[in-house]
Formats: sequence, C-alpha cells, structure tokens
Amino acid sequence: MTAVAEAATSSATRTREATVRRFAFTDMVFRGATRASAILVLVILGGVAISLVTGSWEALSKFGFSFLTTEAWNPVTENFGALAPIYGTVVTSAIAIIIAVPIGIGIAVFLTELCPRPLRRPIGIAVELLAGIPSIIYGIWGLFVFAPFLQTTIQPFIINIFHGIPGLSSLFAGPPYGIGLLTSSLILAIMVLPFITSITKDVFDTVPAVLKESAYGIGCTTWEVTRRVVIPYTRVGIMGGVMLGLGRALGETMAVTFVIGNAHRISASLFAPGTTISATIANEFTEADGELYTSSLVALGLILFIITLIILAIARYMLLRIDSRAGA
Repeated sequence: MTAVAEAATSSATRTREATVRRFAFTDMVFRGATRASAILVLVILGGVAISLVTGSWEALSKFGFSFLTTEAWNPVTENFGALAPIYGTVVTSAIAIIIAVPIGIGIAVFLTELCPRPLRRPIGIAVELLAGIPSIIYGIWGLFVFAPFLQTTIQPFIINIFHGIPGLSSLFAGPPYGIGLLTSSLILAIMVLPFITSITKDVFDTVPAVLKESAYGIGCTTWEVTRRVVIPYTRVGIMGGVMLGLGRALGETMAVTFVIGNAHRISASLFAPGTTISATIANEFTEADGELYTSSLVALGLILFIITLIILAIARYMLLRIDSRAGA
C-alpha cells in the first residue's frame, strides 16, 4: 500500500508540475503577445508620423512657419498656405461638438432615467442606426435637402434677426448660400451625435442602482441625481465619448466636402463657404501636379495629425485634473 500511495503521490505531483509549467508558458505567451501588440501600435504611429514628416518636408522647408499663417492657396503659382483649411477644421469641429454634446447627453439621460421601457429599445436602435449611415449619404442629403432648406428658410431669418447688431451681424452675414461653415457644422453635429449618445448611455447604465436609489430616497430630483450622482460617476466615459465624436468631426471628409463650399478663404461669417484639411486633401490630391503641390497636401495631413494629438493630450490632462480634484 505504501508503494502504491507513493506512486500516486508522485504521479499527482508530476501532474501538478506539468500543469504549472503549462500555465506559466501560456502566461508568458499571453504577456509577450500583449506587449508586442502595444509595441506594434507605437511602431505604426511612429511610421505614420515619419511618413508625414518626410512627405511634407519639401513644403515645410520652402514656406517655413508662413505655411501656417498664409491664407493663399494657388497651385498655378505654387503658393500654398494652410491657414484657411485649419480655420475651417477647427471652427466646424468646435461648433459640431458644442451642438452635439448637450443633445447627446440629454438623449442618454432620457433613455436611462425618463424614457418608458417600451420605447427605450426602439429609440436606442434608432440612435445606433444613425452611426451606421455612410458619410457620403449624409453629404448627399446635406447638399440636396438640408442646404436648400437652410438657404430658403433658416439663413434669411437669422440674417434679418441679427442685422445691425455689432458682432452678430458679421457672424451671420449673407448672402444665404445654403452651403458653408454652419451647414457643415450642423451635418457634423448630426454625424457625431450617435457616437456621443451611445457611449454616454452605456456608461450611464454602469452606475450602481443603489447610488441612484439612495439619492432618490433622500428626496433628490431626477436633475439632482443626474448632476450629482450619474455624471460625476461616469465623467471619464463621457469624456471618452466626446473625444471620439471630436475625432470623427476633425477627420470627416466626404460629408464636409459636399456642403462646405471648398473655398480657400477665411470669412467672419458662418454662412460663407470654406474648407477643411480633410476636404482639401480629398478634393485635390488626385489632381496634384508637382512635388511641391503634393508635399503641401501631405503637410496638411501632418497638421491634422498634430491637431489630433494635441486635442487628445488636452483631454488626458483634463481627465487627470478631474481625478485629482475628486481625490482631494
């Protein structure tokens, strides 16, 4: 019996050792695969940055810092400046986010706190379907339906209201083209709205029910529960949704190209035609004749890349500040 027991013990020990070795090997492979994936992301990011810098070097070396401060864009004389596309990109994206964020958060609050249960799923599906519509469809709809509506109704009304008011009269000066910076901003707001709404709704659903029930139990209203419990608990997720929407707005090409007017100029009026970095590249890259012209378009891509990195860094800094205040 002793020999049998020792054999059984030895067999069990060997089995455990083999299992431990197998688990150690699996863990080592998993750790190596995840590390390689993380390094691959950095390599791809670095490769994109190097390619953009290399491709835009001719334009940057010729124009220098004036490339960022010059509005002119003349392929015939090979005089290029990125100020107008930068201005259009920043303005349209900022207006789109200003419009989409409060509406998206409001829809998420309605779906999670106020909406009757039979309507939650249909409305949620409708919001998600908006995110699946191709951007070119938004562009066609904006050009043939939305822009004429703005041209004949909304823009003349706004021009008449703000006529003669300092500042606002210049901001909403006519003629009402229908297309322009404001139209592009509204289309972008519609496009980024489902992303912000879906992510915000999902993070709102992660709030423990006991927190909200406790707040309601001490007499808080829905507004107070949302403001003091739900939003503080999910602020990181909300910020992530906003940044995702902003990234979509900054890089959107087809829909913006249809409705912005594609004019390389800066105007104080939001009704005036303009352009963005992505629209300029999409419109002119296939027609670029000459190394300097191509290099200038690649330089626009580099500028958009840098703008995106700056915005992500600012968002990360804001999150760190929020977390530090919460900890304090």
